[in-house]
Amino acid sequence: MASRKRKPVWFAATALAGSLVVGLAIGFIAFARTVTVAAPPVDPRAEGIVVLTGGTARIDGALALLAEGRAQRLLISGVNPVVTRETLAETVEDGVRPVLACCVDLDHARDTIENASETQRWVEEQGFRSLIVVTSDYHMPRSMAELGGTMPDVELIAFPVSNPDLRLDDWWRDSATFGLLAREYGKFLAAEARQLLPITRPARAAGR
Repeated sequence: MASRKRKPVWFAATALAGSLVVGLAIGFIAFARTVTVAAPPVDPRAEGIVVLTGGTARIDGALALLAEGRAQRLLISGVNPVVTRETLAETVEDGVRPVLACCVDLDHARDTIENASETQRWVEEQGFRSLIVVTSDYHMPRSMAELGGTMPDVELIAFPVSNPDLRLDDWWRDSATFGLLAREYGKFLAAEARQLLPITRPARAAGR
């Protein structure tokens, strides 16, 4: 009885690589669509707010939420060490300066992973169980993954902020926006992979 011919190893490896590429491409398109349709909730309310720095629109949006009474206190995470509260006050509108003086804390996290660890420490100090997360729309999926991994028992409410300089509506036609989304997708996959480690648990996140 003639033995069946086995497919060459290279064929199996090529098929596996092709499947992986297709899967990553489909995942990237889904990621880009999630980012482009992301919208902030109409009436977000929580015990605290955290804004991950990276643009003035993020901080302005977070301070506006605090001034509207949608949370008790705000953490601005990732502030440059040379930037003081007084420096920030000079860059924001007059209407939100009172809350900046009374109800805002700062930390000097250097990346999204440190944003998550510093935010966890702050949340524990404040005794909060719910948090509005303010960051750019393209940065939100990774932020929610990192924050959720460090605070699985805290309710996270996504409040994405759009950058008007990005062409998210037709990202596939703009090389800069396409490149930004591709890099962010890779970082998001790495963040999600970290959550699969035994020391982490998935987040109970709202608006994700």
